[in-house]
Amino acid sequence: MPDITTADPVASSRFYQLLGFREEMNLGWVVNLVSASNPTAQVILITQDAAAPVNPDLSVEVDDVEAAYEAVLATGAEIVHPITDEQWGVRRFFVRDPDGKVVNVVSHR
Repeated sequence: MPDITTADPVASSRFYQLLGFREEMNLGWVVNLVSASNPTAQVILITQDAAAPVNPDLSVEVDDVEAAYEAVLATGAEIVHPITDEQWGVRRFFVRDPDGKVVNVVSHR
């Protein structure tokens, strides 16, 4: 799912709601929007990540975040944010892909 950096998450949320999305989670600095007709279609709006040094470009939810972490670590890929249990119920890490994009690899606890 894309992570869109925004200065105004309220206005951005309203816009995406016009396109059929609904707010699933809103922590103020991050808003998760889910398609009403296809819940796997999601958009993340983010002002500034509260726990990481950079905003990710996209998020990928995986079943086993530990296995994904070990797999990318073995390739020598740059870990931008270490594997962490976050207060909002996810375990995640950030990794830089070959094109320089920051990927938030996440699993819900």
